[in-house]
Amino acid sequence: MLEHPALAWLRSLTVEIHPDLMKLHDASNSAQHAFTGYGDGYVVIDAVTYRSSLIVTPSAVDDSWAARSSATLDASTLAPLEQFRDCIILLGTGSRQQFPAPALLRSLASKGIAVEVMDNFAACRTFNILAAEGRPVVAALLIGGANA
Repeated sequence: MLEHPALAWLRSLTVEIHPDLMKLHDASNSAQHAFTGYGDGYVVIDAVTYRSSLIVTPSAVDDSWAARSSATLDASTLAPLEQFRDCIILLGTGSRQQFPAPALLRSLASKGIAVEVMDNFAACRTFNILAAEGRPVVAALLIGGANA
């Protein structure tokens, strides 16, 4: 019987659970980026810690994203996501799920861009699973803002 690729990847992880954070350790030799840890105010990608907002694809990490919190999102801060029209876009809004203004999401939807809004922890886990499946995925994470 064939095993789903995501199950094989999940079996390759070891997990450490602490009250304030979770560390994921990938035991495979993948050439793509993966979240290997996260906590309040930071994420770890391939053993590198990031403490500011970023956009992550399986092949790239852009830590120059100007967005800081869901309260300050506007058309200009969401504009970099428009290049990922054919991807699953995960918008991580910090330690808890906070939806951006409905008009912003409608504007993206009118351009054929769907955004899934969730907290950063869910976005990291979902990104890793979708990337392991080879699906086109982008994680846009708000880190370091007042509401992030």
